[in-house]
Amino acid sequence: MKVYIKFLIKTFLNSFLYVSAVMLSLVFILNILTEIEFFKDYDVSALLPLYASLLNSPDLLFEMFPFIFLLSTQVLFIKLFNNDEINIFKYSGLKNSRILTVICTMSFLMSLLLIGIFYNFSSSLKNYYLQLKTNYTDDGKYLVVITNNGLWIKDKIGKETYIINASNLEGTNLINTFISQFDENYNIIRNLNSKKIDVKKNEWVLYDVEIYSEKEIIRKDIYTLNSNFNYQKITNLFSNLSALTIFELFELKENYNQLNYSTTEVDIQIQKIYSYPLYLAAMTLLASIIMFNSKNFNNSTVKITFGLAMSVVIYYLNNFFNVLGNTEKISIIYSVWLPILIITTISLIFTYGINEK
Repeated sequence: MKVYIKFLIKTFLNSFLYVSAVMLSLVFILNILTEIEFFKDYDVSALLPLYASLLNSPDLLFEMFPFIFLLSTQVLFIKLFNNDEINIFKYSGLKNSRILTVICTMSFLMSLLLIGIFYNFSSSLKNYYLQLKTNYTDDGKYLVVITNNGLWIKDKIGKETYIINASNLEGTNLINTFISQFDENYNIIRNLNSKKIDVKKNEWVLYDVEIYSEKEIIRKDIYTLNSNFNYQKITNLFSNLSALTIFELFELKENYNQLNYSTTEVDIQIQKIYSYPLYLAAMTLLASIIMFNSKNFNNSTVKITFGLAMSVVIYYLNNFFNVLGNTEKISIIYSVWLPILIITTISLIFTYGINEK
C-alpha cells in the first residue's frame, strides 16, 4: 500500500474516532437526562438511568453515522489544509480526485463493518433497553408478537388476562381468532373462537363466535369484547425496527407475509441497510466537495457550520422521502435511494475541475 494511502486512511480514522467520541458523549449525556426524567417517579437505583443510557446510546449513534462521516471528512480536510498537506500532495503529483477516491472507498468499507458488526450489536442493546423500559410502563402487562403461528396478543383487563391468537390480519380485522380468558390465578374461564374480529376500536366486534365454557357451548352471530388494544395500537407496536438485527428483520418480514400484514416499514428498513454503504460514501464525497470549494475560507467554524446546515437539509430530505415511502405515495426503492442519488449527483457535478482547486 502506498504511503499517501496509509496516511489518508490513518488520518481519516483518527478524525472519525474523534468525532464519534464527541457525538457519543453528547448522546450519552442527553440520554441520562431523559432517563432521569423517566425514572424520577420510580424507586430505582441511581445507576439504572446510567445503565439505560448505555443500552440506548449505540443505536442513536448509529443513526448519526451519516453526519458523523460528513463531519469526520471535514475535520480531515481542516487538518490537511492547516498543515498545507494538500499542496504537498499536489506538488507530488497526487490529484485531488485521487484523494476523494481513497477516502470515499474507505468510507464504503467502514460502513460494511458498521452494518455487519455495530448495527447488530446496537440493535441487540436496543432490544434489551426496550424490555427494561417496558417493565416500568403501563404497557408492561400487555404484549403483541408476530410469529410463524400468526399474531399473538396478551391483554389484561381488570383481574382477567386474555391470550389472543389470530392467523391473519386483513385491514382492521383479525381472521380465525382463538381467545383464552383466564382469572388472576391463570385458571381458564372460557375460550372464544371467532372467524373475524373488527379491532378498529377498543371495543372489538366478534363475528360468528363460539364461546366454550365448562358447561356449554354458546354460538353468537355478533359479540363485543373490550380490549386495551385497537388496530392503531397493534400496528404501532411494530414500528421500532431498530431493535431488530438484520436476520430478525428478514424473519419478521416472513412472519408479516404469513399474517398478510403490510411489510412496507420492514422493507424500508432493509433497503436502508442495503443503501447504507453508498449513503456514507455519498456523505463523505459531499463533505469533501464542500471543503475543496471553501478552501479559501480561513475560518474553519464557517466550514463546519455549513456542513451542519447541509446535514439538517439532508435529514429533512430523508424524512420527506421516508414519509412518501411509508404512505406508499412512491415506491420503497425510490423513497430510500432517491435522496442518496440526489446527494451523489450534486456532489459529482461539483467535482468538475476539482483537480484545479
